[in-house]
Amino acid sequence: MASLVELKPTAENSKFSQDIQTEKKLRKVPTLCSTRYGIAFIIHFCNFTLKAQSVILNITMVTMVNSNRSQMNGSAKRLPVDLLDGLNDTVKSFPMRGSAFGGQFALWEKWGPPCERSRLCTIALSGMPLGISIAILLGGVISQALGWPFAFYIFGSLGCVCCILWFVLVYDDPASHPWISVTEKEYIRSSMTQQVSFSKPCLPVKAILRSLPFWSMCLCGFSHQWFVNTLVAYTPTYISSVFNVNIRENGFLSALPFLAAWVVGVLGGQLTDFLLTKNFRLVTVRKLATVLGTFPPSAFLVGLPYLTSSYITSIALLTIACGLCPFCQSGIYINALDIAPRHASFLMGASRGFAQAAAILSPTVCGFILTQDLEYGWKNVFLLAFAINLAGLIFYLIFGKADVQDWAKERKLTRL
Repeated sequence: MASLVELKPTAENSKFSQDIQTEKKLRKVPTLCSTRYGIAFIIHFCNFTLKAQSVILNITMVTMVNSNRSQMNGSAKRLPVDLLDGLNDTVKSFPMRGSAFGGQFALWEKWGPPCERSRLCTIALSGMPLGISIAILLGGVISQALGWPFAFYIFGSLGCVCCILWFVLVYDDPASHPWISVTEKEYIRSSMTQQVSFSKPCLPVKAILRSLPFWSMCLCGFSHQWFVNTLVAYTPTYISSVFNVNIRENGFLSALPFLAAWVVGVLGGQLTDFLLTKNFRLVTVRKLATVLGTFPPSAFLVGLPYLTSSYITSIALLTIACGLCPFCQSGIYINALDIAPRHASFLMGASRGFAQAAAILSPTVCGFILTQDLEYGWKNVFLLAFAINLAGLIFYLIFGKADVQDWAKERKLTRL
């Protein structure tokens, strides 16, 4: 553990020391009531809606199948719910979702002071587990009480509200925002003087494709999304098949792990920025957060099939496993802002789009495993998620960086 906290006079430490000094000089700048935090909460709501709309497909699909079951023939009646889940996750993996995540990171290039990026990004990203939990919690209730079409009406209306808030309140940078205070605008500008370039950067595609730190983000993000999508798609099915609980109770139990993930997601960013104020190396903090969000959750998930006799212990492990996942929001998911702040939106869109392939492959592969061997299917599904998650983590620990890469630095031309 001593190697994890070893302090060295690196460029990244010097950069964050300057950022912290800037923050101390401007303590009068508002935080939670500020414009930048307001934007973080708007993105939080957008991510909430984006994820809730995805998950609601899984829930309403089951209701739609049950409502039309009387019109189906015998073979259609036996259509596995797991395969339906796989089909739904394929639908929700359109490339536009990768661009949606990349687009929000373009804002933090101009709006996120380096000493606050972890907490701002995690506030925004924590809307995703909250969206999952609310969709699981209310989706079945809405479908039973009002009918499954109303689930689409309600969550679709939330998407319209998100669009209105975005168009009215979100601006590209502090300089163009009409309601930001002068003090906050100066604070953001001063803290990002060394990182933000106002010239249009040229995207070094070849250098990016040859960059191991970039690929470490992609592969670790893919492996982590495989694990997360396994939890999202199969947590309700696992609870139902193992513990034989009713639909309403299943909804509450399935939502509990993602409520824990929402809380940890918000607190994780606070912890990360706190460690940076204590002069921890930035790369150490990023990798430590990624380890906490990948290895313990995978290990807990592997132990679940061996604890089927203990109902309370199984639910507790499942909740802890899901709750620890958002630590990665302070690790790999904002690492692009460290290695290439001028190209962070492209890197995040590309890496997130690459990771979203797991939303297609994970339910499909896991559904096939469960249909082939029901007795040992859950063990194999969870063991596979552990192996993939561990492989991505190891690759990131070896090749991940947190300093600005040479290909991402601004080139200044001089004449002799």
